[in-house]
Amino acid sequence: MTWIHLTLGRRLTEGTSPMAIRPVTRSRGLRLARPARRAQLLKAAQEVFVESGYHAAAMDEIADRAGVSKPVLYQHFPSKLDLYLALVDQHSGELLDLIRAALASTTENKQRVAATIAAYFEFVDRDGAPFRLVFESDLANEDAVRQRVDRVSQDSAEAIAGVIKEDTDLPDAEAHLLGMALAGMAQICARFWLSQGSSIPREEAARLVATLSWRGLGGFPKIEREGSGPDAG
Repeated sequence: MTWIHLTLGRRLTEGTSPMAIRPVTRSRGLRLARPARRAQLLKAAQEVFVESGYHAAAMDEIADRAGVSKPVLYQHFPSKLDLYLALVDQHSGELLDLIRAALASTTENKQRVAATIAAYFEFVDRDGAPFRLVFESDLANEDAVRQRVDRVSQDSAEAIAGVIKEDTDLPDAEAHLLGMALAGMAQICARFWLSQGSSIPREEAARLVATLSWRGLGGFPKIEREGSGPDAG
């Protein structure tokens, strides 16, 4: 006879109704829709990858963190690399969305620069440290990861370069170089800021970097378009 039977018997003799004793439900038994399960697995995997790095992370630990069996995890992601790449894709896309939204938020160049720098600081400061999977991956020598990291850097630089070219009429190569410079400075400064314990408020740190950036970019002549000159309006 187990302790459960003994306890049950004792409670019944004390007058406790059997209906008052409820079984413990484990999260492992819950059924979720496929998108919800995928999101749950990605969240658990991100925690483990950020804490341990790719090589030390184990699928057993990820499954346990998510509250599922390993077969369930493998139904969604055939390998650890597939799971890691899904996270890199997800967070690279989120960063690019932030940058594009920042560039589209205003037509005033100084504010565009400030908004773009702020986007990088926001991304780096997000809960769960997703920036580590994009900018500090310990799997950067893997072709599939390297290609994705290079692509988000290129896409970010191209988005910034498009605005620079539009307003300065610089050649494509020069505008792209400046876009890459701004993107690189923004993400490196944001990561350094975070590594120093965020002693400077995030908004102030982003403003300082944006001021430095604008003093460089602001030196390039802006194309005067119809309706935008000093006598416009």
